[in-house]
Amino acid sequence: MNKTEAQNINAGVDTGKDFLDIHIRPFNEYFKVTNDKRGISEAIKRLKKLDLKRVVIEATGRYEVAFITACAKAGIPFSVVNPVHIKRFAGAIGRKAKTDKLDAALIAHFSELIQPPLSTLKPDNMKKMADIVARRSQLLEMQTREKNRLQIMPTNVHPSIKALLLVLKKQIQKMDDELAHLIESCPEFKAKSELVQSMPGIGKVSAAALISYLPELGLMNNKEVAALVGVAPMNKESGKYKGKQVTQGGRHQVRTVLFMAMMSAMQCNAKFKSTYERLVAAGKPKKVAIIACVRKMIVILNSMVRDGVMWEEKNF
Repeated sequence: MNKTEAQNINAGVDTGKDFLDIHIRPFNEYFKVTNDKRGISEAIKRLKKLDLKRVVIEATGRYEVAFITACAKAGIPFSVVNPVHIKRFAGAIGRKAKTDKLDAALIAHFSELIQPPLSTLKPDNMKKMADIVARRSQLLEMQTREKNRLQIMPTNVHPSIKALLLVLKKQIQKMDDELAHLIESCPEFKAKSELVQSMPGIGKVSAAALISYLPELGLMNNKEVAALVGVAPMNKESGKYKGKQVTQGGRHQVRTVLFMAMMSAMQCNAKFKSTYERLVAAGKPKKVAIIACVRKMIVILNSMVRDGVMWEEKNF
């Protein structure tokens, strides 16, 4: 091995719910650890001994988060890549066999040849954003209740209600400022935020919710992302019984944010407005029509993030 090869050390990680399979090039070294605190600690200890160019891991939105958080804390350079890129690379080099061990070797090979840019993802910030979005929703609920009380309570208690409304307004603004700061601090968060906000109806808070609650956005097909959010119609059938299709499960935090975003989108986005009006005119209940529009919204957003394109009504 020459000096150049020795300096170009790459690790590929195939991630799963229970295990991490790790391959290191050019040493052809392989090891497997459990995808938990103990296993990740062992992996980090072994990787830190190497002068790595990068560790490449596929983005699943779930199973890789603890590992890349540990890499970030240990100062190990890492790159989180779209699984589609790995799949295309496998096709380009004629790789058909598929096991966890082979996948780890494939990812390491991809890292060595393609040299994907290092990620600046900050997993801790994703959790912070989710917490802030949740707290902001609580504050908005409190604000709505106090505004309702202002309408029905006697005037002698209005000063107390108005004082509380002022505090709530300041706290909501503080949440908004913190969200903006977290997004600005990470180029990848910022790029995704700008991308989804190009769709009329999606604002800063909706973008932050998508980044923190739905990191898989852009990495799944349309059916998968709709099911993950909980807006994909499911059949209810058993024997001769055939019920109506229903939506169920999914991530209620994302669904709630997108439902509110759709209320805004139907006022300023001609595509969703026409879809809603067409469904209502066809006899669909208003709530069903809105959910159908939300499903259309998340599918379009998924395509935008996957392809890295801004919103243009004619394209969708």
